[in-house]
Amino acid sequence: MAEQNVNSRLEAFCDGVFAIALTLLIIDVKIPSTASINSTADFWLALGRLAPSIFAFLLSFVVILITWVNHHATLELVNKSSAAFIYANGLFLLPVVFIPFPTSLLGEYIFTDHAAPAVVFYDFTLAVQAVGWILLTRAAFRGQLFRNERTASIMRENSKFGYFAFAVYSLCAIIAFWFPLIIAIITTLIWIFWLIWGISVKREQEIAS
Repeated sequence: MAEQNVNSRLEAFCDGVFAIALTLLIIDVKIPSTASINSTADFWLALGRLAPSIFAFLLSFVVILITWVNHHATLELVNKSSAAFIYANGLFLLPVVFIPFPTSLLGEYIFTDHAAPAVVFYDFTLAVQAVGWILLTRAAFRGQLFRNERTASIMRENSKFGYFAFAVYSLCAIIAFWFPLIIAIITTLIWIFWLIWGISVKREQEIAS
């Protein structure tokens, strides 16, 4: 019997990568073994120092979660596949797998005098992720992989978001050389907006259906 969803194996593979990336985020959220803890007060103080790492963890968790939701929705728009589409998915996963590293840097240096490289690196990774979205949608258009004209129209809008995200995060990465903390706050607010917007859109779709 022929497989109904030609991208089922691709989606399963991508879901596994997303799950691993989410899990890796928590690895660096721990009290350093060199921390001197001689009392309960020292313990609470050590936990307080984890706040930047927890902030970075939560931010990247939201980033990867939203990316996974959008990727799942994108694969529902197509009912065919191509070599270009498969390889574009692979390149799209590259920044997803990589993001735990800049997350670790962000958590360690965000409130220090050396925050700039960490924030630049983080937003640069998000810009590369946007490139992955662009390549993914272009591969879908090039192979005419859509279910119908309506899904093609949705993919066209998604492609526009990819270009917009690339421009925004590239600009943030550049400005972060001088204003890292401000850019970190802006980046966080952007993803909070994407989260709220995505939930509202999903709710409207459920009501419409």
